[in-house]
Amino acid sequence: MVSGHPHCCTRPLEKHTMSWETVIGLEIHTQLATRSKIFSGAPTRFGADPNTQACAIDLGLPGVLPVLNREAVRLALRFGRAIDAEIAERSVFARKNYFYPDLPKGYQISQYERPIVGRGRVEILLDDGAEKTIGVTRAHLEEDAGKSLHEDFHGLTGIDLNRAGTPLLEIVSEPDLRSPQEAVAYARKIHQIVRWIGISDGNMQEGSFRMDANVSVRPRGETRLGTRTEIKNINSFRFLERALVFEIERQIDVIEGGGRIVQETRLYDAERDETRSMRTKEEANDYRYFPDPDLLPLVIDGDFLAAATADLPELPDVRRARFERDHGLSPYDAGLLTASRELADYFEAVAARCGDAKLAANWINGELAAALNKAGLTIEASPLGSEGLAGLLARIADGTLSGKLAKQVFEAIWAGEGDADAVIEAKGLRQISDAGTIEPLIDAIIAANPTQVEQYRAGKEKLFGFFVGQVMKETQGKANPQQVNEILRRRLAP
Repeated sequence: MVSGHPHCCTRPLEKHTMSWETVIGLEIHTQLATRSKIFSGAPTRFGADPNTQACAIDLGLPGVLPVLNREAVRLALRFGRAIDAEIAERSVFARKNYFYPDLPKGYQISQYERPIVGRGRVEILLDDGAEKTIGVTRAHLEEDAGKSLHEDFHGLTGIDLNRAGTPLLEIVSEPDLRSPQEAVAYARKIHQIVRWIGISDGNMQEGSFRMDANVSVRPRGETRLGTRTEIKNINSFRFLERALVFEIERQIDVIEGGGRIVQETRLYDAERDETRSMRTKEEANDYRYFPDPDLLPLVIDGDFLAAATADLPELPDVRRARFERDHGLSPYDAGLLTASRELADYFEAVAARCGDAKLAANWINGELAAALNKAGLTIEASPLGSEGLAGLLARIADGTLSGKLAKQVFEAIWAGEGDADAVIEAKGLRQISDAGTIEPLIDAIIAANPTQVEQYRAGKEKLFGFFVGQVMKETQGKANPQQVNEILRRRLAP
Protein backbone atom coordinates (compact mmCIF):
# COMPACT_ATOMS: atom_id res chain seq x y z
CA MET A 1 0.00 0.00 0.00
CA VAL A 2 1.44 3.37 -0.98
CA SER A 3 1.53 5.97 1.77
CA GLY A 4 2.00 9.73 1.81
CA HIS A 5 -1.47 10.85 0.71
CA PRO A 6 -4.74 10.78 2.64
CA HIS A 7 -6.39 8.82 -0.17
CA CYS A 8 -3.75 6.11 0.10
CA CYS A 9 -4.42 5.19 3.70
CA THR A 10 -6.59 2.35 4.95
CA ARG A 11 -9.83 4.33 4.80
CA PRO A 12 -10.75 3.67 1.16
CA LEU A 13 -9.94 -0.01 1.46
CA GLU A 14 -12.02 -0.28 4.64
CA LYS A 15 -14.96 1.29 2.80
CA HIS A 16 -14.35 -1.02 -0.11
CA THR A 17 -14.24 -4.23 1.88
CA MET A 18 -17.12 -3.45 4.23
CA SER A 19 -19.89 -2.08 2.03
CA TRP A 20 -18.66 -1.79 -1.53
CA GLU A 21 -17.20 -4.02 -4.20
CA THR A 22 -14.82 -2.70 -6.81
CA VAL A 23 -14.83 -3.96 -10.40
CA ILE A 24 -11.73 -3.28 -12.50
CA GLY A 25 -10.75 -4.13 -16.05
CA LEU A 26 -7.44 -3.18 -17.65
CA GLU A 27 -6.53 -2.31 -21.22
CA ILE A 28 -2.80 -2.69 -21.69
CA HIS A 29 -1.04 -1.24 -24.73
CA THR A 30 2.18 -3.13 -25.46
CA GLN A 31 4.57 -1.86 -28.12
CA LEU A 32 5.69 -4.79 -30.24
CA ALA A 33 9.42 -5.30 -30.76
CA THR A 34 9.56 -4.73 -34.50
CA ARG A 35 12.20 -2.69 -36.29
CA SER A 36 9.62 -0.92 -38.44
CA LYS A 37 6.05 0.31 -38.03
CA ILE A 38 2.94 -1.75 -38.43
CA PHE A 39 1.88 -0.36 -41.82
CA SER A 40 5.07 1.32 -43.12
CA GLY A 41 8.81 0.82 -43.30
CA ALA A 42 9.60 3.78 -41.01
CA PRO A 43 11.82 2.88 -38.03
CA THR A 44 10.56 2.56 -34.46
CA ARG A 45 13.75 3.53 -32.59
CA PHE A 46 13.17 5.46 -29.38
CA GLY A 47 14.70 8.89 -28.77
CA ALA A 48 15.01 10.20 -32.34
CA ASP A 49 14.50 13.91 -32.99
CA PRO A 50 10.80 14.82 -33.32
CA ASN A 51 9.18 14.03 -36.66
CA THR A 52 12.23 12.30 -38.14
CA GLN A 53 10.71 8.79 -38.13
CA ALA A 54 7.35 9.44 -39.77
CA CYS A 55 6.97 8.67 -43.46
CA ALA A 56 4.19 9.56 -45.92
CA ILE A 57 2.11 6.53 -44.82
CA ASP A 58 2.35 7.49 -41.13
CA LEU A 59 1.36 11.04 -42.00
CA GLY A 60 -1.67 9.88 -43.96
CA LEU A 61 -0.74 11.78 -47.12
CA PRO A 62 -3.03 11.34 -50.17
CA GLY A 63 -2.39 8.33 -52.38
CA VAL A 64 -0.48 6.18 -49.86
CA LEU A 65 -1.52 2.66 -48.89
CA PRO A 66 -0.74 0.72 -45.70
CA VAL A 67 1.10 -2.62 -45.91
CA LEU A 68 0.82 -4.92 -42.89
CA ASN A 69 4.05 -5.79 -41.04
CA ARG A 70 4.33 -9.59 -40.96
CA GLU A 71 6.51 -9.53 -37.83
CA ALA A 72 3.83 -7.70 -35.83
CA VAL A 73 1.41 -10.51 -36.68
CA ARG A 74 3.93 -13.15 -35.63
CA LEU A 75 4.48 -11.48 -32.25
CA ALA A 76 0.73 -11.17 -31.61
CA LEU A 77 0.31 -14.89 -32.26
CA ARG A 78 3.06 -15.70 -29.75
CA PHE A 79 1.16 -13.80 -27.08
CA GLY A 80 -2.07 -15.59 -27.95
CA ARG A 81 -0.42 -18.97 -27.49
CA ALA A 82 1.25 -17.88 -24.23
CA ILE A 83 -2.12 -17.10 -22.59
CA ASP A 84 -3.85 -20.15 -24.06
CA ALA A 85 -6.16 -17.93 -26.11
CA GLU A 86 -8.33 -18.49 -29.15
CA ILE A 87 -6.54 -17.53 -32.37
CA ALA A 88 -8.70 -16.14 -35.16
CA GLU A 89 -8.05 -17.74 -38.53
CA ARG A 90 -9.52 -14.58 -40.06
CA SER A 91 -9.38 -11.13 -38.47
CA VAL A 92 -10.22 -7.69 -39.82
CA PHE A 93 -8.66 -4.23 -39.50
CA ALA A 94 -11.04 -1.34 -38.92
CA ARG A 95 -10.87 2.43 -38.89
CA LYS A 96 -11.49 4.03 -35.51
CA ASN A 97 -12.51 7.58 -36.32
CA TYR A 98 -11.70 10.47 -34.01
CA PHE A 99 -10.05 13.84 -34.39
CA TYR A 100 -7.07 14.84 -32.35
CA PRO A 101 -3.92 16.77 -33.35
CA ASP A 102 -1.58 13.77 -32.93
CA LEU A 103 -3.72 11.54 -35.19
CA PRO A 104 -2.75 12.74 -38.67
CA LYS A 105 -5.20 10.62 -40.69
CA GLY A 106 -8.23 11.48 -38.54
CA TYR A 107 -8.59 7.76 -37.77
CA GLN A 108 -6.60 4.98 -36.17
CA ILE A 109 -6.24 1.58 -37.81
CA SER A 110 -7.21 -0.99 -35.20
CA GLN A 111 -9.23 -4.19 -34.87
CA TYR A 112 -12.74 -4.17 -33.50
CA GLU A 113 -15.28 -6.94 -34.04
CA ARG A 114 -12.80 -9.58 -35.22
CA PRO A 115 -9.46 -9.37 -33.35
CA ILE A 116 -6.50 -11.64 -34.03
CA VAL A 117 -6.45 -13.02 -30.44
CA GLY A 118 -9.67 -13.98 -28.70
CA ARG A 119 -10.45 -15.19 -25.20
CA GLY A 120 -7.56 -16.32 -23.03
CA ARG A 121 -6.54 -16.36 -19.39
CA VAL A 122 -3.69 -15.68 -17.00
CA GLU A 123 -3.08 -16.78 -13.42
CA ILE A 124 -2.10 -14.20 -10.81
CA LEU A 125 -0.75 -14.81 -7.32
CA LEU A 126 -2.57 -12.97 -4.54
CA ASP A 127 -1.04 -11.61 -1.33
CA ASP A 128 -2.29 -14.59 0.68
CA GLY A 129 -0.59 -17.05 -1.69
CA ALA A 130 -3.80 -18.06 -3.47
CA GLU A 131 -4.01 -18.07 -7.26
CA LYS A 132 -6.76 -16.39 -9.25
CA THR A 133 -7.62 -16.77 -12.93
CA ILE A 134 -8.15 -13.51 -14.80
CA GLY A 135 -9.87 -13.68 -18.16
CA VAL A 136 -8.44 -11.89 -21.18
CA THR A 137 -11.26 -10.77 -23.47
CA ARG A 138 -9.09 -10.12 -26.52
CA ALA A 139 -5.77 -8.85 -27.79
CA HIS A 140 -5.83 -6.89 -31.02
CA LEU A 141 -3.31 -5.23 -33.30
CA GLU A 142 -3.39 -1.50 -33.86
CA GLU A 143 -1.21 1.47 -34.67
CA ASP A 144 -0.13 4.05 -32.11
CA ALA A 145 -0.89 7.76 -32.43
CA GLY A 146 1.69 10.52 -32.25
CA LYS A 147 2.57 12.43 -29.11
CA SER A 148 1.53 15.88 -27.92
CA LEU A 149 4.33 17.88 -26.28
CA HIS A 150 3.28 20.53 -23.79
CA GLU A 151 6.30 21.20 -21.61
CA ASP A 152 8.61 22.71 -24.27
CA PHE A 153 6.22 25.30 -25.62
CA HIS A 154 4.78 28.29 -23.76
CA GLY A 155 1.06 28.43 -24.42
CA LEU A 156 1.41 26.06 -27.38
CA THR A 157 1.43 22.32 -28.01
CA GLY A 158 3.99 20.58 -30.19
CA ILE A 159 3.22 17.42 -32.13
CA ASP A 160 5.79 14.65 -32.57
CA LEU A 161 4.62 12.00 -35.04
CA ASN A 162 7.53 9.60 -34.56
CA ARG A 163 5.25 7.19 -32.66
CA ALA A 164 2.47 7.41 -35.26
CA GLY A 165 2.11 3.94 -36.77
CA THR A 166 4.15 2.15 -34.09
CA PRO A 167 2.73 -1.40 -33.71
CA LEU A 168 0.74 -2.04 -30.55
CA LEU A 169 -0.96 -5.08 -29.12
CA GLU A 170 -3.88 -3.93 -26.98
CA ILE A 171 -4.64 -6.56 -24.32
CA VAL A 172 -8.10 -6.22 -22.79
CA SER A 173 -8.99 -8.03 -19.57
CA GLU A 174 -12.36 -9.19 -18.38
CA PRO A 175 -13.74 -7.13 -15.44
CA ASP A 176 -12.43 -9.82 -13.07
CA LEU A 177 -10.20 -7.67 -10.87
CA ARG A 178 -11.57 -6.71 -7.46
CA SER A 179 -8.88 -4.50 -5.90
CA PRO A 180 -6.00 -2.22 -6.86
CA GLN A 181 -3.62 -4.93 -5.63
CA GLU A 182 -5.16 -7.52 -7.97
CA ALA A 183 -4.94 -5.04 -10.84
CA VAL A 184 -1.24 -4.48 -10.18
CA ALA A 185 -0.62 -8.24 -9.92
CA TYR A 186 -2.37 -8.77 -13.27
CA ALA A 187 -0.49 -5.90 -14.96
CA ARG A 188 2.80 -7.23 -13.67
CA LYS A 189 1.92 -10.70 -14.99
CA ILE A 190 1.18 -9.37 -18.48
CA HIS A 191 4.41 -7.35 -18.34
CA GLN A 192 6.31 -10.50 -17.33
CA ILE A 193 4.80 -12.53 -20.18
CA VAL A 194 5.39 -10.03 -23.01
CA ARG A 195 9.04 -9.64 -21.98
CA TRP A 196 9.50 -13.37 -21.33
CA ILE A 197 8.38 -14.41 -24.80
CA GLY A 198 10.31 -11.60 -26.48
CA ILE A 199 7.48 -9.63 -28.07
CA SER A 200 8.15 -6.33 -26.25
CA ASP A 201 10.86 -4.74 -24.15
CA GLY A 202 8.12 -3.54 -21.76
CA ASN A 203 10.00 -0.29 -21.10
CA MET A 204 7.50 1.92 -19.28
CA GLN A 205 9.72 5.00 -19.29
CA GLU A 206 9.80 4.87 -23.09
CA GLY A 207 6.06 4.21 -23.43
CA SER A 208 6.36 0.57 -24.50
CA PHE A 209 3.87 -0.58 -21.85
CA ARG A 210 0.93 1.66 -20.91
CA MET A 211 -2.22 0.91 -18.96
CA ASP A 212 -5.80 2.21 -19.05
CA ALA A 213 -8.03 1.18 -16.15
CA ASN A 214 -11.82 0.89 -16.23
CA VAL A 215 -13.17 1.07 -12.68
CA SER A 216 -16.60 1.05 -11.07
CA VAL A 217 -18.04 0.33 -7.63
CA ARG A 218 -21.26 -1.35 -6.54
CA PRO A 219 -22.84 -2.28 -3.21
CA ARG A 220 -21.49 -5.59 -1.98
CA GLY A 221 -23.81 -8.37 -3.15
CA GLU A 222 -25.07 -6.42 -6.18
CA THR A 223 -24.66 -8.28 -9.50
CA ARG A 224 -25.18 -5.40 -11.92
CA LEU A 225 -22.13 -3.36 -12.83
CA GLY A 226 -21.90 0.24 -11.72
CA THR A 227 -21.15 3.17 -14.03
CA ARG A 228 -17.47 3.02 -14.93
CA THR A 229 -14.81 5.61 -15.50
CA GLU A 230 -11.65 5.06 -17.52
CA ILE A 231 -8.27 6.27 -16.24
CA LYS A 232 -5.93 6.81 -19.19
CA ASN A 233 -2.25 6.32 -19.88
CA ILE A 234 -0.82 5.08 -16.60
CA ASN A 235 2.85 4.23 -17.02
CA SER A 236 3.93 2.61 -13.75
CA PHE A 237 2.60 -0.08 -11.43
CA ARG A 238 2.87 2.28 -8.47
CA PHE A 239 0.78 4.93 -10.24
CA LEU A 240 -1.75 2.27 -11.26
CA GLU A 241 -2.36 1.34 -7.63
CA ARG A 242 -2.50 4.96 -6.45
CA ALA A 243 -4.85 6.02 -9.25
CA LEU A 244 -7.22 3.15 -8.51
CA VAL A 245 -7.21 3.78 -4.76
CA PHE A 246 -8.07 7.44 -5.34
CA GLU A 247 -10.76 6.72 -7.93
CA ILE A 248 -12.43 4.01 -5.85
CA GLU A 249 -12.71 6.35 -2.88
CA ARG A 250 -13.89 9.22 -5.08
CA GLN A 251 -16.69 7.13 -6.57
CA ILE A 252 -17.82 5.85 -3.18
CA ASP A 253 -17.82 9.40 -1.78
CA VAL A 254 -19.90 10.66 -4.73
CA ILE A 255 -22.51 7.90 -4.37
CA GLU A 256 -22.70 8.09 -0.57
CA GLY A 257 -23.07 11.87 -0.89
CA GLY A 258 -26.21 11.42 -3.02
CA GLY A 259 -24.55 12.04 -6.39
CA ARG A 260 -24.09 9.74 -9.37
CA ILE A 261 -21.06 8.63 -11.32
CA VAL A 262 -20.69 10.03 -14.83
CA GLN A 263 -19.20 7.73 -17.46
CA GLU A 264 -16.08 9.63 -18.46
CA THR A 265 -12.39 9.44 -19.22
CA ARG A 266 -10.15 10.66 -16.42
CA LEU A 267 -6.45 11.47 -16.19
CA TYR A 268 -4.26 10.50 -13.25
CA ASP A 269 -2.12 13.39 -11.99
CA ALA A 270 0.83 11.81 -10.19
CA GLU A 271 2.02 15.07 -8.63
CA ARG A 272 -1.35 15.71 -6.98
CA ASP A 273 -2.13 12.01 -6.59
CA GLU A 274 -5.63 12.41 -7.96
CA THR A 275 -7.72 11.69 -11.04
CA ARG A 276 -9.49 14.47 -12.88
CA SER A 277 -12.00 14.56 -15.71
CA MET A 278 -10.73 14.79 -19.29
CA ARG A 279 -13.83 14.18 -21.38
CA THR A 280 -17.11 12.29 -21.43
CA LYS A 281 -16.43 8.63 -22.12
CA GLU A 282 -17.03 7.62 -25.70
CA GLU A 283 -18.95 4.52 -26.70
CA ALA A 284 -17.94 2.32 -29.62
CA ASN A 285 -20.51 3.92 -31.91
CA ASP A 286 -18.91 7.33 -31.31
CA TYR A 287 -15.86 6.08 -33.18
CA ARG A 288 -17.88 4.98 -36.24
CA TYR A 289 -15.85 1.79 -36.73
CA PHE A 290 -15.89 0.27 -40.20
CA PRO A 291 -13.55 -2.19 -41.99
CA ASP A 292 -10.52 -0.46 -43.47
CA PRO A 293 -10.99 -0.55 -47.27
CA ASP A 294 -7.23 -0.42 -47.85
CA LEU A 295 -6.47 -3.61 -45.93
CA LEU A 296 -7.57 -7.14 -46.78
CA PRO A 297 -8.78 -9.45 -44.00
CA LEU A 298 -5.86 -11.08 -42.18
CA VAL A 299 -5.91 -14.85 -42.72
CA ILE A 300 -3.69 -17.03 -40.52
CA ASP A 301 -2.91 -20.50 -41.85
CA GLY A 302 -1.74 -23.39 -39.72
CA ASP A 303 1.83 -23.36 -41.04
CA PHE A 304 2.35 -19.68 -40.21
CA LEU A 305 0.89 -20.11 -36.73
CA ALA A 306 3.08 -23.17 -36.08
CA ALA A 307 6.22 -21.38 -37.26
CA ALA A 308 5.42 -18.27 -35.20
CA THR A 309 5.00 -20.21 -31.97
CA ALA A 310 7.33 -23.19 -32.41
CA ASP A 311 10.15 -21.67 -30.33
CA LEU A 312 8.08 -20.32 -27.45
CA PRO A 313 10.13 -20.80 -24.28
CA GLU A 314 9.03 -22.62 -21.15
CA LEU A 315 6.53 -20.12 -19.71
CA PRO A 316 7.06 -18.46 -16.32
CA ASP A 317 4.37 -20.37 -14.41
CA VAL A 318 5.69 -23.69 -15.69
CA ARG A 319 9.26 -22.75 -14.85
CA ARG A 320 8.29 -21.56 -11.37
CA ALA A 321 6.58 -24.90 -10.69
CA ARG A 322 9.66 -26.75 -11.95
CA PHE A 323 11.95 -24.75 -9.66
CA GLU A 324 9.76 -25.71 -6.70
CA ARG A 325 9.58 -29.37 -7.74
CA ASP A 326 13.11 -30.04 -8.96
CA HIS A 327 15.12 -27.71 -6.71
CA GLY A 328 12.98 -27.78 -3.57
CA LEU A 329 12.52 -24.00 -3.58
CA SER A 330 9.72 -22.25 -1.74
CA PRO A 331 6.94 -20.71 -3.86
CA TYR A 332 8.20 -17.28 -2.77
CA ASP A 333 11.80 -17.88 -3.86
CA ALA A 334 10.72 -19.56 -7.10
CA GLY A 335 8.44 -16.61 -7.84
CA LEU A 336 11.25 -14.09 -7.35
CA LEU A 337 13.60 -16.09 -9.57
CA THR A 338 11.09 -16.23 -12.42
CA ALA A 339 10.29 -12.51 -12.35
CA SER A 340 12.18 -12.34 -15.65
CA ARG A 341 13.50 -14.93 -18.06
CA GLU A 342 17.02 -13.50 -17.76
CA LEU A 343 16.97 -13.93 -13.97
CA ALA A 344 15.64 -17.48 -14.25
CA ASP A 345 18.42 -18.34 -16.72
CA TYR A 346 21.01 -16.78 -14.41
CA PHE A 347 19.78 -18.85 -11.46
CA GLU A 348 19.87 -22.11 -13.38
CA ALA A 349 23.40 -21.39 -14.59
CA VAL A 350 24.61 -20.64 -11.04
CA ALA A 351 22.83 -23.68 -9.56
CA ALA A 352 24.27 -26.00 -12.20
CA ARG A 353 27.83 -24.75 -11.64
CA CYS A 354 27.86 -24.67 -7.84
CA GLY A 355 25.69 -27.76 -7.35
CA ASP A 356 23.49 -26.27 -4.62
CA ALA A 357 20.23 -24.76 -5.92
CA LYS A 358 19.01 -23.56 -2.52
CA LEU A 359 22.29 -21.80 -1.77
CA ALA A 360 22.14 -20.18 -5.24
CA ALA A 361 18.56 -19.04 -4.68
CA ASN A 362 19.40 -17.54 -1.28
CA TRP A 363 22.32 -15.53 -2.63
CA ILE A 364 20.59 -14.37 -5.80
CA ASN A 365 17.45 -13.29 -3.94
CA GLY A 366 19.53 -11.84 -1.09
CA GLU A 367 22.99 -10.31 -1.60
CA LEU A 368 22.85 -10.06 -5.39
CA ALA A 369 19.32 -8.61 -5.51
CA ALA A 370 20.25 -6.01 -2.89
CA ALA A 371 23.39 -5.01 -4.79
CA LEU A 372 21.54 -4.74 -8.10
CA ASN A 373 18.79 -2.71 -6.49
CA LYS A 374 21.26 -0.32 -4.86
CA ALA A 375 23.09 0.17 -8.17
CA GLY A 376 19.86 0.47 -10.18
CA LEU A 377 20.87 -2.43 -12.43
CA THR A 378 19.01 -5.34 -13.99
CA ILE A 379 20.41 -8.86 -13.93
CA GLU A 380 21.54 -8.48 -17.55
CA ALA A 381 23.84 -5.59 -16.52
CA SER A 382 25.19 -7.30 -13.38
CA PRO A 383 28.97 -6.92 -12.98
CA LEU A 384 28.92 -10.37 -11.38
CA GLY A 385 28.13 -13.02 -13.95
CA SER A 386 26.70 -16.44 -13.19
CA GLU A 387 30.15 -18.07 -13.39
CA GLY A 388 31.57 -15.59 -10.88
CA LEU A 389 28.78 -16.10 -8.35
CA ALA A 390 28.96 -19.86 -8.76
CA GLY A 391 32.70 -19.69 -8.01
CA LEU A 392 31.99 -17.82 -4.78
CA LEU A 393 29.28 -20.26 -3.71
CA ALA A 394 31.57 -23.21 -4.41
CA ARG A 395 33.97 -21.81 -1.78
CA ILE A 396 31.15 -21.72 0.75
CA ALA A 397 30.20 -25.31 -0.12
CA ASP A 398 33.76 -26.63 0.26
CA GLY A 399 34.31 -24.86 3.60
CA THR A 400 36.84 -22.31 2.35
CA LEU A 401 34.48 -19.45 3.29
CA SER A 402 31.94 -18.91 6.03
CA GLY A 403 28.78 -16.99 5.17
CA LYS A 404 30.19 -13.86 6.80
CA LEU A 405 33.51 -14.06 4.94
CA ALA A 406 31.66 -14.79 1.71
CA LYS A 407 29.85 -11.44 2.01
CA GLN A 408 33.21 -9.68 2.20
CA VAL A 409 34.41 -11.58 -0.86
CA PHE A 410 31.16 -10.74 -2.69
CA GLU A 411 31.68 -7.02 -2.06
CA ALA A 412 35.21 -7.20 -3.39
CA ILE A 413 34.17 -9.09 -6.52
CA TRP A 414 31.35 -6.56 -7.07
CA ALA A 415 33.93 -3.76 -6.84
CA GLY A 416 35.97 -5.42 -9.60
CA GLU A 417 38.81 -6.82 -7.47
CA GLY A 418 38.87 -10.20 -9.21
CA ASP A 419 37.17 -13.58 -8.87
CA ALA A 420 36.50 -15.38 -5.58
CA ASP A 421 39.81 -17.25 -5.43
CA ALA A 422 41.84 -14.11 -6.23
CA VAL A 423 40.06 -12.09 -3.55
CA ILE A 424 40.41 -14.86 -0.94
CA GLU A 425 44.17 -15.03 -1.51
CA ALA A 426 44.72 -11.26 -1.74
CA LYS A 427 42.79 -10.52 1.46
CA GLY A 428 43.65 -13.65 3.40
CA LEU A 429 39.98 -14.49 3.93
CA ARG A 430 40.27 -18.27 3.97
CA GLN A 431 38.16 -19.82 6.75
CA ILE A 432 40.06 -21.55 9.57
CA SER A 433 38.72 -25.10 9.78
CA ASP A 434 41.72 -26.76 11.41
CA ALA A 435 40.72 -28.08 14.84
CA GLY A 436 44.40 -28.02 15.85
CA THR A 437 44.36 -24.24 15.43
CA ILE A 438 40.92 -23.54 16.90
CA GLU A 439 41.13 -25.73 20.05
CA PRO A 440 44.13 -23.97 21.68
CA LEU A 441 42.46 -20.61 21.07
CA ILE A 442 39.27 -21.79 22.77
CA ASP A 443 41.21 -23.24 25.70
CA ALA A 444 42.99 -19.93 26.19
CA ILE A 445 39.73 -17.97 26.09
CA ILE A 446 38.09 -20.31 28.63
CA ALA A 447 41.08 -20.01 30.93
CA ALA A 448 40.98 -16.21 30.68
CA ASN A 449 37.28 -15.97 31.58
CA PRO A 450 36.66 -18.18 34.64
CA THR A 451 33.74 -16.08 35.94
CA GLN A 452 31.81 -16.37 32.66
CA VAL A 453 32.59 -20.12 32.53
CA GLU A 454 31.18 -20.59 36.02
CA GLN A 455 28.05 -18.56 35.18
CA TYR A 456 27.49 -20.49 31.93
CA ARG A 457 27.81 -23.86 33.68
CA ALA A 458 25.37 -22.61 36.34
CA GLY A 459 22.70 -22.19 33.66
CA LYS A 460 23.30 -18.77 32.07
CA GLU A 461 23.32 -20.18 28.55
CA LYS A 462 23.21 -16.77 26.85
CA LEU A 463 26.91 -16.46 27.68
CA PHE A 464 27.64 -19.02 24.97
CA GLY A 465 27.44 -16.16 22.46
CA PHE A 466 30.11 -14.30 24.45
CA PHE A 467 32.57 -17.17 23.98
CA VAL A 468 31.78 -17.48 20.26
CA GLY A 469 32.36 -13.74 19.90
CA GLN A 470 35.74 -13.98 21.64
CA VAL A 471 36.89 -16.74 19.29
CA MET A 472 35.74 -14.80 16.24
CA LYS A 473 37.50 -11.70 17.51
CA GLU A 474 40.76 -13.61 17.94
CA THR A 475 40.51 -15.12 14.44
CA GLN A 476 39.23 -11.93 12.76
CA GLY A 477 36.01 -13.75 11.91
CA LYS A 478 37.79 -16.52 10.02
CA ALA A 479 37.11 -19.48 12.31
CA ASN A 480 34.60 -22.02 11.02
CA PRO A 481 31.47 -21.17 13.06
CA GLN A 482 30.17 -24.73 13.10
CA GLN A 483 33.47 -26.09 14.44
CA VAL A 484 33.72 -23.29 16.97
CA ASN A 485 30.26 -24.15 18.32
CA GLU A 486 30.99 -27.86 18.53
CA ILE A 487 34.35 -27.44 20.31
CA LEU A 488 33.03 -24.79 22.69
CA ARG A 489 30.10 -26.97 23.74
CA ARG A 490 32.46 -29.83 24.53
CA ARG A 491 34.91 -27.63 26.44
CA LEU A 492 32.22 -25.76 28.39
CA ALA A 493 30.26 -28.84 29.40
CA PRO A 494 30.16 -29.26 33.21
